[in-house]
Amino acid sequence: MNTLSLIPALPLFSAILLMVSAGRLPKQISAILGVGSVGLSALCVAMVAMGFMADGQVREITLWTWIAIEDFTPAIAFYVDGLTIVMMSVITGVGFLIHLYSVEFMASDESFSRYFAYMNLFVAAMLLLVMADNLLLLYMGWEGVGVCSYLLVGFWYRDPDNGQAARKAFVVTRVGDTAMALGLFLLFTELGTLDIQPLMAAANSQWQVGGTLPVLATALLLGGALGKSAQLPLHTWLPDAMAGPTPVSALIHAATMVTAGVYLIARTHELFLLAPATLEAVAWLGLATLLLAAFAALAQNDIKRILAYSTISQIGYMFLALGVGAFSAGIFHLMTHAFFKALLFLAAGAVIHCLHHEHNIFRMGGLRTRLPVVFASFLIGSAALAALPFTSGFYSKDSILLAAWSLPDIGPTLWAGGLLGALLTAIYSFRLVFVVFFGEANTEPDKQAGWKMAVPLIILCVLAAAGGWISQPLDDVFPAQGHDVVHVIEYIGIAVPLIGLLLAYLLFLGKQLSLSSLTESSMGKALQDFWLKGWRIDDLYHNLLVRPFTGFARLCRNEPVDLFYNSIAGALRWSHRSLSSIQTGELRWYATSMVFGLIVLVAIMLRNAS
Repeated sequence: MNTLSLIPALPLFSAILLMVSAGRLPKQISAILGVGSVGLSALCVAMVAMGFMADGQVREITLWTWIAIEDFTPAIAFYVDGLTIVMMSVITGVGFLIHLYSVEFMASDESFSRYFAYMNLFVAAMLLLVMADNLLLLYMGWEGVGVCSYLLVGFWYRDPDNGQAARKAFVVTRVGDTAMALGLFLLFTELGTLDIQPLMAAANSQWQVGGTLPVLATALLLGGALGKSAQLPLHTWLPDAMAGPTPVSALIHAATMVTAGVYLIARTHELFLLAPATLEAVAWLGLATLLLAAFAALAQNDIKRILAYSTISQIGYMFLALGVGAFSAGIFHLMTHAFFKALLFLAAGAVIHCLHHEHNIFRMGGLRTRLPVVFASFLIGSAALAALPFTSGFYSKDSILLAAWSLPDIGPTLWAGGLLGALLTAIYSFRLVFVVFFGEANTEPDKQAGWKMAVPLIILCVLAAAGGWISQPLDDVFPAQGHDVVHVIEYIGIAVPLIGLLLAYLLFLGKQLSLSSLTESSMGKALQDFWLKGWRIDDLYHNLLVRPFTGFARLCRNEPVDLFYNSIAGALRWSHRSLSSIQTGELRWYATSMVFGLIVLVAIMLRNAS
């Protein structure tokens, strides 16, 4: 079997095997299958990546024709270029570390085998998404990761809140998926193909820049990207999705699935270049999302919800990069974000695991000496998240801000907004570090992280610190973009995160600054509550959409059609009760009934004969 086809096949085969076993395999075997399949897939990716780096040749492979209806013949086929290499490396590399971490984190869970079946299935679906040669196969992987997200968010399904969070994630992302499906219909109708490379060529030859069709098609694709990548206005599912196990949050909701929308836009960037209005909308939506989520993160008390809003904000930076045409910078930040956000989620999981499953940061404190490896992980991850100089996040976020500044007209506004987001990111990142790891200990750990948790943390620490030096093979995928900036702009970009770190220190550790007069005022409390509840966007959707829908459903309970069918059901129930009453169990009654029936039957036959 070709190495390319093994990459998604290995985790898929493991998932099927774990599902068929229905939890009857020993935990050690389940762990070997779950972790080993992703590890082998990562080795295959490394082999393909080394071959690509050596010759720079795009890899294409067609396994079989999927559908054949006249001229519509999409295949199960893979296309691997520099962008695909980056995405596969993130999915399998970070995914392997998270799977290894999960062995210890989920060791006591009774559904250990089911957990790895879902995780392997997700990795397979995500790989299918990024390797797909055509948009129909990409959409299959797209829906696959959506299903796996539902299964993993609601993994602990006995808790009704977890089930509700899973349904919310599924329904909200379906809104975007529907828009994306309509976009695919439009593209096939107008261009006659869904194969990605011929589709791009046809669009460039048949459509004009700024035309109605490219704007409409890209707007529909953008709808799908907004849902999957949790951007305004379809971002509300992600904070609630923290109900799943913490390694799930690290893999699906930080490192891979939520970046699917970024990948979709990057993969179809030639279409978006034909629609400047849509591309500008991508930039503004990214900016609005990153600022909204950053303010919300400042007010959260749950360690995982802080990181969830941080994820929404950082993906906003990726959308900002895509919107200003800095596609390489957006994918660069996707990669570095996978490193430091997976690190932060896994470190948060270690804190929760060792602290009696405590989530409230204000019930923690003093953990730097009690959990030293976790503290170092959080410190490095937060530094990269805040884009402190020489961390991985610094290089990727700085390239985004410089690209935004270079854009004519709206560039300085986007740059200033992104800079404000960087300031807020540094403040909430180190608020988390100072509150959780410094000060007095409010909860003592009852255990320490074992090697299966520590090793992934240490590796991700190295990647989060030095990942900015990794070269990406994207030169032949995206158009080159120069940055015409003055040095003072670069210096400002370096200084702002440091100012944020200083403010966080003065507010939450040194206590030289106090906001008590503001936070204890009625306006301050209202603002904190407003941000704590995510700007009350959930409330808005509930009042505008959910309540009218459920109210209409209640009105329809007694509609005339239901009355007609309920009458039929009632008549059948009555006849059943009447017929069952003659089942007395008395032999004489049965004999009399049979004789009576026979007499009636003979009488009818004689009457017809005469």
